[in-house]
Amino acid sequence: MAVEHATVQVVRKPWGVADLRPWSDVDGSGSAVGELWFQRPDQAAPVSALLLKLLFTSAPLSIQVHPDDAFARSIGLPNGKTEAWYILSALPDARVAVGLQRCLGSKELRASIRDGSIADLVQWRPVIKGDVVLVPAGTIHAIGAGIVLAEIQQRSDATFRLFDYGRQRELHEDNAMAVSDAGPARVQCGPRRLSTERTLLAASRHFVLERIDLPANTGWALTPDRETWLLALDGRAAIGLVAASAGEAIFIGGDHASIEVGANGFSGLVAYPGPDPIACLLLDLAGHPTGLTAFPVPLLTEIEVRS
Repeated sequence: MAVEHATVQVVRKPWGVADLRPWSDVDGSGSAVGELWFQRPDQAAPVSALLLKLLFTSAPLSIQVHPDDAFARSIGLPNGKTEAWYILSALPDARVAVGLQRCLGSKELRASIRDGSIADLVQWRPVIKGDVVLVPAGTIHAIGAGIVLAEIQQRSDATFRLFDYGRQRELHEDNAMAVSDAGPARVQCGPRRLSTERTLLAASRHFVLERIDLPANTGWALTPDRETWLLALDGRAAIGLVAASAGEAIFIGGDHASIEVGANGFSGLVAYPGPDPIACLLLDLAGHPTGLTAFPVPLLTEIEVRS
């Protein structure tokens, strides 16, 4: 059984920030930090299918798109990239872009990349803390300034830029044209309760993302049957023998792990390969099962996604 305290890879970006608190004490004052990638501590361990990140933005990211598995493999990459974002914090005017305002033909899409007008054609919307956005491969998207978010994704760095705010980085016109769904994003109903402690945030064939909220001074067993990432959001807990507090991540290698919750309760994100939620992911050690239920709670929100 592997229950590992994840190490952190620091990725510096021109749109990053200097101060990552309260999520990390990494110093970005010398060179802005845009991303923290969580990794298994043993570099010889099998590579996980999913990649968990934190992103910190002081300026908009590029307008970009990711390929699906078929296209990625056609150019020699192992897989494409579908991702989901959970907003940890956002300034009052923070926004993200998902999809386009209208459908574009191939000639118009190519022209908009070349003249930069694609920046005026993406569909921006405001975000607040707790919002969830699923971004399937092929969806043109962007993340604005003033946001801290957690991202779960297929393990891939295949990104094709369509617009980059004059940063003089390469654009990827031909590949972007080949993989983009050049139209509005579809609307999908948002998070729903699976049990008192579990909320399903996003699900795709590539991964499932949940939030767990556990009461103070309780004991639980996390019983996944596949690799699982857990990101601590609030409170403290011992996951196996590993302590976790806000901003720390735990990797669980497809076996059970005990969760001993501290005096202030514990909230976290849990992600694992899809397509469906694990029925008995979380067991109450006091003897009460917390599997999937027909929980009569209304949908929490709506998010814009592509199918």
